[in-house]
Amino acid sequence: MSLKRRMIAAGFSLFRAAGLHRLARGAFSGRGVILTFHRVRPAEDEAFAPNALLEITPEFFDAALARVRASGLQIVTLDEALRRLVSGEGAAFAVLTFDDGFRDVAEHALPVLQRHRAPFMTYIAPGLVSRAARLWWVELEEALRRLDRVELGGRVFSARDAREKAVAFDRIYWTLRAQGEQALRDGVAVLRDRAEIDSVALADQLCLDWDGLKRLAGCELASFGAHSMTHPRLRQIPEDLARAEMAESRRVLEAGLGRACPHFAYPVGDPTSAGPREFALAAELGFSSAVTTRPGMIFPEHAACLHALPRVSVNGLWQNLDFFDILLSGAPFALWNRGRRVNTA
Repeated sequence: MSLKRRMIAAGFSLFRAAGLHRLARGAFSGRGVILTFHRVRPAEDEAFAPNALLEITPEFFDAALARVRASGLQIVTLDEALRRLVSGEGAAFAVLTFDDGFRDVAEHALPVLQRHRAPFMTYIAPGLVSRAARLWWVELEEALRRLDRVELGGRVFSARDAREKAVAFDRIYWTLRAQGEQALRDGVAVLRDRAEIDSVALADQLCLDWDGLKRLAGCELASFGAHSMTHPRLRQIPEDLARAEMAESRRVLEAGLGRACPHFAYPVGDPTSAGPREFALAAELGFSSAVTTRPGMIFPEHAACLHALPRVSVNGLWQNLDFFDILLSGAPFALWNRGRRVNTA
């Protein structure tokens, strides 16, 4: 376990042992929460799984939804949550959001959602649906799974076993994340080609196509939002390209599904990927809302910044209901954000 994970585990344990989250719930829980999910699928016994933080099991998903309602939160559509936020009326809410449109949302998450009668929002990058875009973070994982030795940017990484592969993934991932978007894509492409990975086949295996997306849209619980065309870190590309990515993704998605898709999620969504420029673009382009991955609860003050909404990621590394309760209290994010309710810098 990395130092960061040990520190997070220690923090969760401290909150649980002292009951701090129960004492703080009223002060830090705000009007509600927007939860982020990516993949829901059965657990696999895989020693090297660096993207496991993006996956939870159907069993934990089921238990988490039950715990959301037991905490007093009403699971509502994003439109209803925004209505309550702006009007100041209605009970505290939870919104369920899925990023990227993985197939297992339909295969494993949907039955749970239907059982709970829980509405949900799925943010779609049409380039992934058409297979024109790349799941670069998955390609990086798959390349390291296949290769025993990796050379990139003048550095050599040994990847003979699961431990070495995990270390190599972490170092390469963050090295590439520190670079511009094109440099990141080019770096992954080098490894993808060396490992002989078929990007289209990988996306086809993991992501919904248009037929699958339309079937999902047939569920009355489902809503859809745009997630850019090709999933770039928008803050790392020129403004005209960012605007085109955002506008075109909505146009293509609405044309493909035959329904309005007025909401947006910034790809990656952290401060290095979406900032004030992107928030202004989302407003300029007429999106009703836009969500980040900046951690936090929804407070009344967010009614004035609907294009920079925080979310709470349900992390696959922490599939523990006690820890989930702590997240729902909002207390960890009060510490993370140093007491600030709104973070739009």
